[in-house]
Amino acid sequence: MPVIQVNMMEGRTQEQKEALIHEITEACHRAVEAPRESVRVLIHEYPKKSYGIGGLTGEKLGR
Repeated sequence: MPVIQVNMMEGRTQEQKEALIHEITEACHRAVEAPRESVRVLIHEYPKKSYGIGGLTGEKLGR
């Protein structure tokens, strides 16, 4: 059972997260022939103030 973890900054819509889960599941199914129903996708979202890019927080970058 593949378990795939995604770490990203908060701010995506529920529809975007569902699309991401779908696309990751399909890619895993194609790449390693895992049955779709066995693929697990875990999304971890981080507050913009806790996510650093190039030495600045996502919040300061206006992300």
